[in-house]
This record gives sequence, structure tokens and C-alpha cells, in this order.
Amino acid sequence: MQTKRILIAGTGSGAGKTTVTIGLMAAYQRLGYTVQGFKCGPDYIDPTYHSAVTGRSSRNLDSWMCQPHTVKEIFKNAIQDADVAIIEGVMGLFDGKSPQNNEGSSAEIALITETPVLLVVDCEGVARSAAAIVKGFQHFHPELQIAGVIANRVGGAGHYGLIKTAIEQECGIPALGYLERDGTLLMPERHLGLIPSIERGELAPFFQLLADTISNTFDLQGIENVMAVNPIEIQHLLFPGPSAKRKVTIAVAKDEAFSFYYPENLELLEQYGAEIVYFSPLRGELVPDDIEGLYIGGGFPEEYAAALSQQEAVHESVRKAISSGVLTFGECGGFMYLTGEIIALNGERYPMAGVIPGRVRMQDKLSGFGYRYISGRDRNFLLGPADQAKGHEYHYSTFEPDGEWRPAYETKGFLDPQLEGYLSSNVVAGYTHIHFASHPELADRWVKACERLKLDRSIYKQ
Repeated sequence: MQTKRILIAGTGSGAGKTTVTIGLMAAYQRLGYTVQGFKCGPDYIDPTYHSAVTGRSSRNLDSWMCQPHTVKEIFKNAIQDADVAIIEGVMGLFDGKSPQNNEGSSAEIALITETPVLLVVDCEGVARSAAAIVKGFQHFHPELQIAGVIANRVGGAGHYGLIKTAIEQECGIPALGYLERDGTLLMPERHLGLIPSIERGELAPFFQLLADTISNTFDLQGIENVMAVNPIEIQHLLFPGPSAKRKVTIAVAKDEAFSFYYPENLELLEQYGAEIVYFSPLRGELVPDDIEGLYIGGGFPEEYAAALSQQEAVHESVRKAISSGVLTFGECGGFMYLTGEIIALNGERYPMAGVIPGRVRMQDKLSGFGYRYISGRDRNFLLGPADQAKGHEYHYSTFEPDGEWRPAYETKGFLDPQLEGYLSSNVVAGYTHIHFASHPELADRWVKACERLKLDRSIYKQ
């Protein structure tokens, strides 16, 4: 049986994509379907909601960071035993890296995966005009299949009836449901967007409310009828075969403070022969013994700075591991954690691991945002100067080094190339989140460097 698939897109940010996506996942899950979630673009937070609803790891589909064949492979691998695949879009349907083309947009993901679009339209204050909005999206890229419409923020069933009549008459596609203006379905936000589900505690009542609401006002069978079922052909290039025999061990920090990891990053490390073991700095778990690698990913260390600062035994275990030569990668939140301290907006100082000489200072506005080309520097065990990976930055802090330091990367976004991060003999750290699938060789490089360390514990010792 082929997995049915649909992409939930919006006319713009804030149109209601996330609410509709999570609600549909909850509704189909309740009907007994196995649902696989996806998110367009580099977002780490929406996928935590998908995973909480479906019980399956949600995947990012990013057509700027990854080649089309890689996007297809990630998608196809994840849906093998699923009944329904629901892809949540990013921003507006056609918004991506450039205003001149569809690169990195939800539209491009829909075209690559041959997935029809369910368009969410903010219909507050409009009736027949909703059809003009939909028609504009239909004609903007005729090769893209907009299969149906969801009307959000309507005044009630009567208002929706006007919108449905206009859309179906003028656009020739069905209106398949609506959500009323209802504050009970709003999700809390903060500076990095939606609060990750792992911080929200018990989410079942909220998911139940969404499932109830959507089951009452959506045509679930009609939506299922417009989903694609045709098979997708892929090349097995990212994961060409079974994982290599376990050669080395890499410890990964994983808890509420450090939760931003692309699943493919960890799977590629396993593909090349790493065993992944997890520990929680926030809960006082020490860095495991007998490891060759240490991966501290992104997340919200600033939100948990007070609790993290009390875990001196954990800090000491991090310093001990790194001083013994363990090859360490700190990514955004992990980079922040490896510095001497985090300085909050109110001036409070919270001691961190103290590996990187310097500190990070929180800001009240974005300090770095956007896609990045990434090249390593000399003696970078992860990326060399001739390598180029892709990733993104999104952070509200700045790094204040103590004296001279060696940057880990040269990054290029919309502005001129910048030197970024911190590099030592066995530490690579920086604000940039790297998608390993954009340059899988870097996972191989890290594992091979760990193999060398395993043979000679002194070669990277500080």
C-alpha cells in the first residue's frame, strides 16, 4: 500500500499552518492511521509537535541545504511504514531563499516530492475575495497542484459557506474545512517561536481538542481523497546500504536544553560506524566514559542557564573529556554552553562548561539569521577549507572572546563571508547549524578522526 501524502501550506507566516498540520495529524492518528510528519525548511521546533502527536520522529525537508535526490531519499525512507504523510510548509507557499525563484520554498518541496498542496488561507474579514487570493496562488506556478483550501479565522459556518461557494465556483477546487476565530487553539510563543513540545508537559488534552475541532469542521475523507498516492523513485545515495560495523562511540547531549538535531546527522554518523549514546547535562548526567566523540547540539541553554550553571560536576566531565582528546562538536546552543558563561538580558551571569575562552551575551533581537554556506578552517576535524556544507543561523546572542581565538568556519550568507565559531585541536564549535546531508563526507571525517583517537589517545589531547 502506498503512503498517501499532502503538504499544508499557507498564504504567509501566521496563516495557521501549524495548527492545521498538528490538528490533521491528531485527527488521522485517532482514526487509527500511522502518520509521518515533515517540516519544510530548517525549523527544529514545529517537528517536536509533530513527533509528540504521531509518536514518530518528524523530518525536515530542505531543498536549499539538500539536493533534490537527498530530499526524496529522506522523505521516502521516513514513510516506509506510514499510512499518511503530512508535510508542514514554511512561511508562505512560495517564500524561500530568494524572491526570484522557488528555491528552498514549500512549493519546491511539493514539486520535488510530487505532493499536492492544501492551502490555508486567513479569511478574517473576507468572503468572495478569498477566491481571488486562491486564484492568484493557482496561477503563480501552474505546475504546482493546489488540491484544496482550508479557511482559517472565519466567523462561523455561515461565513465559511460564503467562502466555500466563491472558491469552488471561481477556482475549481474544493474548500475542505475551516477553523473559527478561537483563542483556545493558540499556541504560546517566545523568541525562538513555538515552545518545544518537550517543555510543555502533557500535551494530550491539547491534541485532543485539536482533533475534536478539526473532525467537526474539516472534511477528513475529502482531504484524504486529494492526497497523492503515486510512488516516488529515489536513488540510495545518502544511505547506500547497512550501517558500518560500530567502530567508535560518540556521546550526544539530549534534553530540554539541547534538543535541536537533524535525525540525519545522527544517522549518518551511525552509517559510517559510530555508536550514539545519550546523556543529559540538565539532569546532571556526566559525559560517558570511553568515548571518542562529543556532540552538543542546539537548543535553549539560555532558558535553562540557572539550572545548567549548578551542574559543576557535568562541566568538569566535559572539560575532562575534551582535555583527554575527545573530538567535540558544539552547535549553536552547544557552542554557547562550551563558553565560560551566559550573560542574560538582565545582566545575570551563569557559569557554563568553560572550555572556550569567552562568553555569550543575550540580545533582545536576532544576532544571526539565515542560510549559510560553510567552509572549515585549517585543522578542523569536521570540515576542511576545501569542503563546503550548508546550514543556517538563528540566535539571539553574541560571542565575546577573551583575546585572540581561532574561528572554526568561514560562512557566507546574504552578506560578505564571515569568520565564525571557535576551533582548537579537538573542538569545533559555532553558531551555525550544519545539515550533514548537505555534505555527508563530514560525518565520515568525524568518525575516521575518532578512529585515529581510539588508536592513539594522545594525538588530539589538549
